[in-house]
Amino acid sequence: MTTALAPVTGSVHSWDISTGVDGPGTRFVTFLSGCPLRCLYCQNPDTWLRDNGIRLGSDDILAEAAKCVPFITASGGGATLSGGEPLQQPQFATALLRGFRELGLHTALDTSGYLGGLAGDDLLAATDLVLLDIKAGQAQTYRRLTSRSLEPTLRFAERLAALGKPVWLRYVLVPGITDAPAEIGAVARFAAGLGNIERVDVLPFHTLGQAKWEALGRRFVLAETPAPTPEQVERARAEFRSQGLTAH
Repeated sequence: MTTALAPVTGSVHSWDISTGVDGPGTRFVTFLSGCPLRCLYCQNPDTWLRDNGIRLGSDDILAEAAKCVPFITASGGGATLSGGEPLQQPQFATALLRGFRELGLHTALDTSGYLGGLAGDDLLAATDLVLLDIKAGQAQTYRRLTSRSLEPTLRFAERLAALGKPVWLRYVLVPGITDAPAEIGAVARFAAGLGNIERVDVLPFHTLGQAKWEALGRRFVLAETPAPTPEQVERARAEFRSQGLTAH
């Protein structure tokens, strides 16, 4: 029998209620501050630095989530940790996930997997679903896109597969960067070999985060990149389906 963790303090960007984008059903989504990646298409560059967040205790967040439990459970939903990168604060993330579980909520972890080595067994045991962003299929493209290495994410994905942990894979389709057949095919083949990928979400690139970049005095280098066409999105989904995966 597990015992409740004592309150842990962490850095929180915000929290919100969402439906259909952060896991099944209506979700209480907590966005943690701090991220080691610098994705060129990041929608929330204001979450990159942990110091930019609000210092809160895990009990503060759980009290907010508790208010929403009847509404959330009626929809078959739950609670999702997002960011930023939640695994940059592993103790805080563990306390929240275990606390959400104690509230009777389905739990999801939205992560790039880059810091998967920081995810302890207790954290993963309290996670029902992982929303895993694999941002490119080839190492050089991944580094161009994120400034980091692809390998840690692949190792984390393999660890999740060994645990039989359900995963929803997310792939952002960026024309001229991640839409090449070699990129999509590499991710599709890797994912198909894992055995625990419940679905793949191909997400069309957009520029909705550009204003945040500019407000921070940063240049949004993909400002002139067009959104993918419906045909491009469907071709990417078809590539994942050709490997026996369910793609949306």
